[in-house]
Amino acid sequence: MMIILNMLIVMIIMFMLGNMIFVFKHKHLLIVLLSLEFIVLSIFFFLVLMFSNIEYDMYMLMVFLVFSVCEGALGLSILVSMIRTHGNDYFQSFNLL
Repeated sequence: MMIILNMLIVMIIMFMLGNMIFVFKHKHLLIVLLSLEFIVLSIFFFLVLMFSNIEYDMYMLMVFLVFSVCEGALGLSILVSMIRTHGNDYFQSFNLL
């Protein structure tokens, strides 16, 4: 029981650090994408912990991994197209209007 509690605390710390990086380091798109992947990794870690605790099938984790990989590939393609068109990934250099 103590091991599960320690793992849960680590998962919560990972999730909070990912959110803090997402909120405070929003200058570059690459850092934002990495923080989002870190948040997804912490959620995956939480799901593995909970599903193994209740002895549930791990098929949902495969679906979650597929969607997280698709999200990562979409983010990287947006990053590459932004760098090709604008030359950098700064959010301040874009005119949003």
